Amino acid sequence: MKSATLVVAVLAALCGCAAGPDYQRPALALPHSYGALDDSRFAIGSAIQADWWTVFHAPALDALIAQALRSNQSIETADAALAAANEALAAQRAAWWPTVSAGYTPTRTKLAGNLGGNSPGVQGNGSVISTTQNSPASDGGTAPFNAPVIYSFHTAQLSVAYNPDVFGANRRQVESAEAQRQYQRFQLTAAALTVASNVAAAAFQDAVLRYQIGVQTQIIAAGEQAVALAQRQRQAGLISGVELAAQQAALAQAKQALPMLQKQAAQNRGVLRLLAGIAPDGALPGFDLADFTLPQRLPLSLPSALIEQRPDVQAAEAQLQAASAQVGIAHAARLPQLSLTGNVGGAASQFGQMFWSSGKFFDLTANLAQTLFDGGALKHRELAASQALRGAIASYRLTVASACQNVADVLQALETDGAAVQAADASLAAARAAAALTRRQHQYGALDGLALIAAEQNERAADAAQAQARAALLTDTAALFQALGGGWQGAPAPLHVSAKGNEHEQH
Repeated sequence: MKSATLVVAVLAALCGCAAGPDYQRPALALPHSYGALDDSRFAIGSAIQADWWTVFHAPALDALIAQALRSNQSIETADAALAAANEALAAQRAAWWPTVSAGYTPTRTKLAGNLGGNSPGVQGNGSVISTTQNSPASDGGTAPFNAPVIYSFHTAQLSVAYNPDVFGANRRQVESAEAQRQYQRFQLTAAALTVASNVAAAAFQDAVLRYQIGVQTQIIAAGEQAVALAQRQRQAGLISGVELAAQQAALAQAKQALPMLQKQAAQNRGVLRLLAGIAPDGALPGFDLADFTLPQRLPLSLPSALIEQRPDVQAAEAQLQAASAQVGIAHAARLPQLSLTGNVGGAASQFGQMFWSSGKFFDLTANLAQTLFDGGALKHRELAASQALRGAIASYRLTVASACQNVADVLQALETDGAAVQAADASLAAARAAAALTRRQHQYGALDGLALIAAEQNERAADAAQAQARAALLTDTAALFQALGGGWQGAPAPLHVSAKGNEHEQH
């Protein structure tokens, strides 16, 4: 009794630990900031709202992103992968329980009577078959002959198999499966975040292209007026043929630019439809730059918080934890393997007699196996898992460094965009002032019509450039929200976890 108690105590102690290393986040050399910043433009440390795109105050954009989050196929793919990971985790957790199976095997057998050892006798149902018939002998006499035996036999049994997780191999398998599920969850979040950011960027591009097409149409109309005026002046001998050719060349260039803008606009709207899951002939709203409002202050997370917010960093850490668990799995495979099996049932030649006391049976088997020689296969598998863990640590650190650099690059782009918008505003103001002055001079006859048309063309070109600069600032603002992780931690599905992929999730 004491020996059995000691064995149980040892097994319980062994089951309390798991082979291999316990996961710990590796040390990271995080920067304290992203460089010199204009703090007045950023709310450092402030929370990021999950529906960050609403800061642009554009209902049409809000509706289109909501449509994309419901219908985008990349999100559907990531959602299916998460659902599959949930099922794989549930299947792996089932290994903690014994496997119970039931079986019933009826047989009908005929034994040849002339086979050695098949003498008539007591059969499975307790009856005695005894026949001795005369058959011709080689000497003309008679010889005994055993008749064929036909009988039925029924076997029913309940089997139980259990593999005690003595060295924690299954716990490491569950840990790996859980890490893979977390990885897929973060992949789903990253997919949704990317889709939302791409829809916003494409909407901004749609707005600026529509604006530029309108401006370019005005430039072409003004160019046609300039060419017509130049032709009249040329006929009157007021300008040379070179000056007329210059006006015609400018008009040709303006007309050449319009189809390119129209092509870009059509392709960009195709991207919008694809992102939102809208058919090529489906309705799609048009956007105007006036629809969007730039936020006065933007949230900004420090690097120490960034690693908890970005789904790609979280996904890389999940892969790292899975790699750590694989080391434990490989190490446990080198240790003794214990399995327990048991069977209980009954057997008889008649179905109703299977569970009579004479027909009952049982067996209980314990098996302990240890690999003694395998050419070093298990050892090298563990070493391979350790090297994979080393690679996963390096990959995680690279992902963290890339995330910090991504934020720094977006912040630098925002600073450049701000300067570009200021320069574009100044250029547009100067072009408008020059056009206004030219109009007054034209009214007094100091300048001809070509000079006025040229000044107005410069104003339109500056207007288009200013729109492009503002669209770039809007795009990089959306990129900042994506770079910071998009506030997914408190988001509803599918930004956090979709309803389809949440069946087995444990919070």
